[in-house]
Amino acid sequence: MYTMADFATDPTTKARESSRIRRSAVGFESSTSVARRLSLEPVSVRALVLRFALAGIIATVLVAVVTAFASVSVGTDLAIADARRTTWVTATGIIESALDDGVLHTDRASLDRIDQAVRQRVLRGALVRVKIWDRDGRIVYSDEPRLIGESFEFHEHEAALFATPIEDARPEAEVSDLDAPENRFETEPKLLEVYMPVRSLQGTPMLYEAYFRYDAVTGVGRDLWRRFAPLAIGGLVILELVQIPFAWRLARRLRSGQEHRELLLRHAIDASEKERRRIASDLHDGVVQDLTGVSLQLAAAGRMADADPRLTDASTSIRESVKSLRSLLVEIYPPNLYEEGIESAIGDLLGRVKNRGISTELSVDPETTQASQSSIALLYRVAQEALRNVVTHSDAQRVVVSVRRVDKEIRLSIHDDGRGLDVEQLASQQRVGHVGLRSLAGLVQDSGGVLTVRSAPGNGTTLVVALPWMTESQ
Repeated sequence: MYTMADFATDPTTKARESSRIRRSAVGFESSTSVARRLSLEPVSVRALVLRFALAGIIATVLVAVVTAFASVSVGTDLAIADARRTTWVTATGIIESALDDGVLHTDRASLDRIDQAVRQRVLRGALVRVKIWDRDGRIVYSDEPRLIGESFEFHEHEAALFATPIEDARPEAEVSDLDAPENRFETEPKLLEVYMPVRSLQGTPMLYEAYFRYDAVTGVGRDLWRRFAPLAIGGLVILELVQIPFAWRLARRLRSGQEHRELLLRHAIDASEKERRRIASDLHDGVVQDLTGVSLQLAAAGRMADADPRLTDASTSIRESVKSLRSLLVEIYPPNLYEEGIESAIGDLLGRVKNRGISTELSVDPETTQASQSSIALLYRVAQEALRNVVTHSDAQRVVVSVRRVDKEIRLSIHDDGRGLDVEQLASQQRVGHVGLRSLAGLVQDSGGVLTVRSAPGNGTTLVVALPWMTESQ
């Protein structure tokens, strides 16, 4: 089982961890399909600017749509209000002054007088039809003569207008039902009808209806849109064009900052590797050699006939210490990693695992010897820390390690048959400060790769690292 034990083995990694951990994590895929994958891609200046420009275009389109909708809505409301005013003016200023009770009896002179007033002074522009009703629902006048004398049923709100005091009367507007019998002669596709009560010269209440072309009503909204669209959209376009150079500059600075950070990270890793190599060399050529010599001298002295038995014990103790120091040297810096390859280096790691009673299997693709030293070193570090966790936490009986090239990647896979782990357990490990997997994920991601762990309680654990394939010449 892989717990969140601290995988970072150098000060550089620990110094990076507080900044990396907020945006790095390891992907987990369990039997419950809990999966997370992370990758860190280089910042693309062109992509960032294109995203900024696309966001501006989307905002411009949204503003255009909202402005168009608002303009049409406001324009329609204004046109309807204007139609009401027109109806009120024509009703009180023209119709009532020419309307007498003769129209109730189909008096020709009365009809001619109101017809002349309507055709000369009312029917103009969007106003295309006029009807005058009596309280019984009979059309007493219309500029469409075929309707005069016909009766139709009033709606409730229309009938109620006859009871409204004339001084309180206000024009009412609605879209006409062109399927109604009284509108069968209409040729317009859509009409707005405005009606209000009027009185004849003799004081008889009647209902006056004026019909307006609806396309003229909505045309006001379109006119408003055409007037305000250039201002609204043009302003956004100008703002977008002004901001693009600033966005380009910011994206370049972000890219430069990322490159600088990556350069510093590489320098830190290189410095860490050099320091590891120096410490390992100093220990091997200094303390380890000296202790080995002392151990040999004590062993020789202990074989003398009159030697103190404690000399043999001291020689044995020193040999064990030398053995531990040599294991530590391999941990700090494997001397055969670059000279003999990753197969030999991981083989040494598996040797210590095997000493703990765990069977091991190693498979290395020969083609991986052509991989870059940085990739080999990173895979070795992951294997080193992963195998340490297998020994410490997994209770595994078998470990299988493979290193192979797959298409344009080099992959390290470590599988154990231990007790596994679940997501809740992993989260609790994180809370108490074990963030090794996150630290490893940060190193892998900085190299353009992905670290994934698949595990479930009782089903073992598989750790896979995939790095971009790079040779030493690339």
